[in-house]
Order: sequence, then structure tokens, then C-alpha cells
Amino acid sequence: MTTPARTQDGLAAVANSAAAGTLRLDAVQALALLRDADILQLAAAANAMRDRLHPEREATFIVDRNVNYTNVCVSGCRFCAFYRAEDAPDAYVLAPEDLYAKVEETLALEGTAILLQGGLHPTLGIEWYESMLRELKSRYPIHVHGFGPPEMVHIAKISGISTREVLTLLRDAGLDSLPGGGAEILVDRVRSHVSPKKATSDQWLDVMREAHELDISTTATMMFGGTETLEERIEHLVRVREVQDAAVAGGHVGFRAFIPWSFQPGNTDLEGEQGGVAASGWEYLRTLAVSRLFLDNVANIQASWVTQGPKIGQVALVFGANDMGSTMIEENVVAAAGTRFMLAREELIRLIGDAGFRPVQRDTLYREVRRF
Repeated sequence: MTTPARTQDGLAAVANSAAAGTLRLDAVQALALLRDADILQLAAAANAMRDRLHPEREATFIVDRNVNYTNVCVSGCRFCAFYRAEDAPDAYVLAPEDLYAKVEETLALEGTAILLQGGLHPTLGIEWYESMLRELKSRYPIHVHGFGPPEMVHIAKISGISTREVLTLLRDAGLDSLPGGGAEILVDRVRSHVSPKKATSDQWLDVMREAHELDISTTATMMFGGTETLEERIEHLVRVREVQDAAVAGGHVGFRAFIPWSFQPGNTDLEGEQGGVAASGWEYLRTLAVSRLFLDNVANIQASWVTQGPKIGQVALVFGANDMGSTMIEENVVAAAGTRFMLAREELIRLIGDAGFRPVQRDTLYREVRRF
């Protein structure tokens, strides 16, 4: 790995070379940019890379809904305010009729997908998930962007089968794509502190490799601003890029998008702990810009207005993001931590237009649904 020049001119040259596609950043260079680069020079470079990869000057979004089929979870992550023990008075597993009502409302609002996720329930095995998916898909023309690597690891353990078998069975039952939830920071020092009972970094990455080999479309996320170091934040990006390199080399799409979002400490076990504070808007934008410059093999970078608010989400469009994510007809996990931003489709369209881009509604696979 090379050592970048520490002057602002030197850092700008590194960022601009990455934006132009003439330099592939290594971890040392990315760390220098994250730590020391002038924020406006970093933004300009990330915006230039965005324009190179997406010259059409459009910004996409999706109309969908987060459906949490259960809040029962044995993981007990310290950053989560949503989970409950199985015997808690407000613990639930969503009844089929309630799930169907949520899907019907989503379709009525011209939504195209549901993000179906839940806690790591101690007794629900693979048959339960297969039945839920088959029944749902037999009733409604809805894309199911469902579960995530930790859920796959947990279902495999409960069911006594491999994660590849779980992925195959759920794909055949109606699972359309796999979200990148549960990544947090892909460094086990951090995971052992914030989510010690959840899938390890290697397990998360292995599930994604298997999904790509099975041609299941996925996304990747990073929850940052908790207890990780800047070096560990970059290590996360390195590991995501390595998995994507392998997917592309194998002829697979791999990660369609990368979504960095900032940790929300409210009502969690990490609230008040050193490092357990929400990332500022500037820190979020800096991390977003470096993510765009580093992940040269991931087509789409999504802004996280859900954690940072609509104005920072709008600014993110000139810090490398080309997608504004979901209208969030429903969202429960971040809201449980005390952060609640909701946007109507019309407001997302306005924010995108005011930022100088053409709004385009997409589906989960980034196919155009409607132009505005």
C-alpha cells in the first residue's frame, strides 16, 4: 500500500484520481482521505465519480415498506432498542392477516416491494419462513427484499442445515433479494462488543458470497459512528470491495448498492458510553464520500435520510450518493432508537429536484418504474 501525500493538494490529487478511475484507492489512501481531506474537495471528487458512473444526472428512490415480522430476538445487540425477549409483554410474531394488510396498503400506495426482516427468533425454523413466503407470493405481486445474513445464519442453526441450503430454499419459496442488514462494522473486535451473539464478520461475508453464487441480488450496509475506529471503518469497506470483486469476476451482479448509515444511540445499551454518540452530519457526509470513492465496483450509493434527516440526505446527492432510498411507508428499528424521519413520495421528488437531479422511482433491482 502507498502512503499518500499529507498536504491538502496531495489528498485532493488522490481523491480526484480515484474519481476519474485512474487510481484504485488502497486502505492507507482511503484512511487519509477519511481523516484529513478537506470536506469540500472530498465532496467534489465523490460528486465527480458519481457523475462518471451515472452521467444521466438522475437520482433514484423506491416506494416500499419495512415489515418487521417479529421483534423477538436472542441476539440482544447493544445498539438496538427494538428487540424483545420472547416472554416480554410487547413481544410479537406478525399474524398472516396483518402481514397481508401491510402488503395491500403498500401496493395501494404504488409500492413495489417490502423489506421483510425480523429478530433472531429462537423457535422459528426454515419451514415457517418457507410457508410465509409461499403464501405471500401466491397472493400478491410484491418483491420481497428479505432477511439478511444474520437471519440466514440463525435459521440454518435452528434448522440444522447449511446457510447455502437456507438461501436456496427461501429463494425457491419466493425470496427475491437479500438486504445487507446486520453488517454493522465487519470487524470482530467491534462486533464482540456491540453484537456478540450475532453472526461474525466472516459469516456475514460468507452468506453474501453464497447469495451471489446463487444469483440472489444483495445490498451491503455499514452502521458507523458507534465504537469503531476510523481504521476499522476502512477495513469494513475493504472487505465489502473484496467480496464484490469476487462476485464480478464470477459473472454475478453481487452488491447492487452500498448504504452507509449512522448509529443512533437513543434508548440503547450504548447510550452514554464513550463512542456511543450519533455521528454528525459532516462525519456522515465525509464517510459517504469516501465510500463512493473506494467502492469503485458497486454501482449505487444510497443516502441515509432516515438517520440523518431529509436535508442531509439531499446534500448527500452531491457527496457521491445517487439514490435516496425508500419513502419508508413504515420503519420501526431506527424509530425505536428515537430517530423518526418519514417522507412522502412527493417530498422525496421535491428534494431530488431542488438538488438539481431528475427524480426517478425505481424498483429493488434498480429498474425504472416512473420518471418525474
